[in-house]
Amino acid sequence: MADQYAHSGDNKRPTEIPALRWEEPPEGPVLVLLDQTRLPAEEVELVCTDAPALVEAIRSLAVRGAPLLGIAGAYGVALAAVRGYDVDDAAAALESARPTAVNLAVGVRRAYAAHQDALARGGDPRQAAGAALAAARQLHREDAEASVRMAEHGLALLDELLPGGGHRILTHCNTGSLVSGGEGTAFAVALAAHRVGRLRRLWVDETRPLLQGARLTAYEAARSGMAYTLLTDNAAGSLFAAGEVDAVLIGADRIAADGSVANKVGSYPLAVLARYHHVPFIVVAPVTTVDPATPDGASIEVEQRPGHEVTEIAAPQVPTAGTEAGGGIPVAPLGTQAYNPAFDVTPPELVTAIVTEEGAVSPVTTEALAALCAKSHRPATG
Repeated sequence: MADQYAHSGDNKRPTEIPALRWEEPPEGPVLVLLDQTRLPAEEVELVCTDAPALVEAIRSLAVRGAPLLGIAGAYGVALAAVRGYDVDDAAAALESARPTAVNLAVGVRRAYAAHQDALARGGDPRQAAGAALAAARQLHREDAEASVRMAEHGLALLDELLPGGGHRILTHCNTGSLVSGGEGTAFAVALAAHRVGRLRRLWVDETRPLLQGARLTAYEAARSGMAYTLLTDNAAGSLFAAGEVDAVLIGADRIAADGSVANKVGSYPLAVLARYHHVPFIVVAPVTTVDPATPDGASIEVEQRPGHEVTEIAAPQVPTAGTEAGGGIPVAPLGTQAYNPAFDVTPPELVTAIVTEEGAVSPVTTEALAALCAKSHRPATG
């Protein structure tokens, strides 16, 4: 049975609790995750001792965000190898845990390839496990480095598009250190603007139905001392109409070869609003999120989440009687069907620029994306 348990981080400052870390206590290696479903009310860590526990953490969104899922997937393969579990089974289960986020598959395949290569070269299981762990740690370091460069490129692009500073940025979902080995993707750009005094306001979409913006992005903005304001998703239109948005910055879970962007549901309407109001719509993601094997937006598999996420409201840390399905507070009649895609797809013609650690692409075309990926010393698909 999957072994997953929690302990409190009450005695730590928020900035001292990483979203994910590898530890080696006397009883054996573990992967420790900050449980994002409990934020912002409390900082609690999950300790995963095997791949099934990590798969459950991924599916429940305790750990989430495209870059971090890649790192988690790689560590999950290493965890199975180090503890002597079936690595093939672990890799398959991890890779299929969430279908849209390509980084998850990239991370799993990278650690798995390192493990298999070590065995093929005559290494024993211990050496192969060490190779998988080294691959995971390297991916973790690379993502942190990529975060720094994305922030630099993104801030430079903002300053080019919006000279004079005083940026008012609208963001959707969560793209900070909770999704990354570093300070994030789109949020890292806003944070860079804040640090140099050029961020006037960060507008934070609440991001229904699971409120990643309200619970997570606001949490990160507050602890970073940023000027931010939370809004309901359906208030974004009035914000644009009032002329209060200078740019939209979002992350991505998968970018197709033609530049179509799959991101948290609600991103596409923002792109339409941005185009109508002549506001730049900028996507920030590492090169590993670009998937040349996915030709266009129609080819992206969009994950469908359980209906109870829409028909119930679950308050973190508050136990409720609720319904058996989700344990939340019902907000719709019993038996109501819900349409709950986790992501939507924005076509490239609505994307002003895609910013990666290798630079920015604008306009977004198949050829420009391919050239950008070719610049990277890392493959774009595990």
